[in-house]
Amino acid sequence: MITTFDLDEYVHGALKAGARGFLLKDAGPALLAQAIHAAADGDALIAPSVTARLLAAFSDTHTGQPPARPIEPLTRREEEVLITVAQGWTNSEIADDLHISLSTVKSHLASLMRKLRARNRVEIAMWAYETARIKS
Repeated sequence: MITTFDLDEYVHGALKAGARGFLLKDAGPALLAQAIHAAADGDALIAPSVTARLLAAFSDTHTGQPPARPIEPLTRREEEVLITVAQGWTNSEIADDLHISLSTVKSHLASLMRKLRARNRVEIAMWAYETARIKS
């Protein structure tokens, strides 16, 4: 979904309706292309400015149950990728910041999804908040 309205109720409604992403119209062509590729790969991409608010809202609705433990310990690099995903960074931004290739970022994301039993990067980010790796 692409919109001019940066309102939480639009984000929640779009995601509940099955949107595979949520971008603001000023996202730019590179982020739009990444969102289209993410949707085609079955992933989701949410505007970084929206991601922080969305995850903070999820972390405020704590279920009382401890977050699931990873099936294997995370590596130092996976922890770094985890934090950047939780901050709403794109794969390109992660690659640039950590000085690794896009394919390496994707490899770390796949490993995180497997270890955390997450279906997408939103669930990875939620886990980061639930385990207090990111403070809301």
